[in-house]
Amino acid sequence: MKLFRYKKQGQVKTGVSLNGEHYDVSDHINEYDRDFFDEGGIAKLQAVVAKGELQKISGDIAFDAPIYRPEKIICIGLNYRKHAEESGMEPPKEPVVFFKAPSSLTGPFDQIIIPKDSQKTDWEVELAVIVGKKASYVSEADAMDYVAGYALHNDVSEREFQLERGGQWVKGKSCDSFAPLGPYIVTQDEIPDPHNLNLWLKVNGVTMQNGNTSDFIFNIPQVISYLSRFMSLMPGDIISTGTPEGVGLGMKPPVYLKPGDVVELGIDGLGQAKQKVVAHS
Repeated sequence: MKLFRYKKQGQVKTGVSLNGEHYDVSDHINEYDRDFFDEGGIAKLQAVVAKGELQKISGDIAFDAPIYRPEKIICIGLNYRKHAEESGMEPPKEPVVFFKAPSSLTGPFDQIIIPKDSQKTDWEVELAVIVGKKASYVSEADAMDYVAGYALHNDVSEREFQLERGGQWVKGKSCDSFAPLGPYIVTQDEIPDPHNLNLWLKVNGVTMQNGNTSDFIFNIPQVISYLSRFMSLMPGDIISTGTPEGVGLGMKPPVYLKPGDVVELGIDGLGQAKQKVVAHS
């Protein structure tokens, strides 16, 4: 199944995509949030779908972020071999972990807002993993049991804030609109091999990133097991697994987003997203 949230008449409603058709499930599922996953929401949704009494959504859909108020957005840095090379850094011996503030979360077709005083706003297409149940000290062998699904994520980054202002990366990762997610959360059964997915990103129609998750340094079970040693992963948490080569920072000379730019991105089986870049006002 593909889970999504959408805007209609000033409200945000829940939906499910089946065989390319979109259906409203808001009469049965109030929200896709921590409680939904914690209370076995996917199984409940499957039961609703099995009854076959869903209302089809007609016309264009105004997608919102597919999950509501996640507790954490955890990111893994330098997790593609080629991206580490273009950044001039040695491949990490352990996963590089940082956070994005949940307030940065936005919809897949919402605007990217360049922050005040920003000169180096960059793009990063990433595979996001949605945690399905509480994970603490889990083994790599069991780690995939904690995955609810996957989503497309643009880990927008302000490189000066991130790398030149001291302290942790979180300052360059957490500005408003810096976590466009979706359009869907796609359940595990629809993605047979998350370690062989093509992912791409274009700016103004020009391909900047074109990679595959087979280039991971640390795979998904390794990342989940590793993170669960240091914190409890909670239902609905988002783990963003890193970006392939082709970010603006890695170009010679570097290239960064400016107002009026259009970013398009996608991952096999997870859909596509499009964001227009605007200046803060």
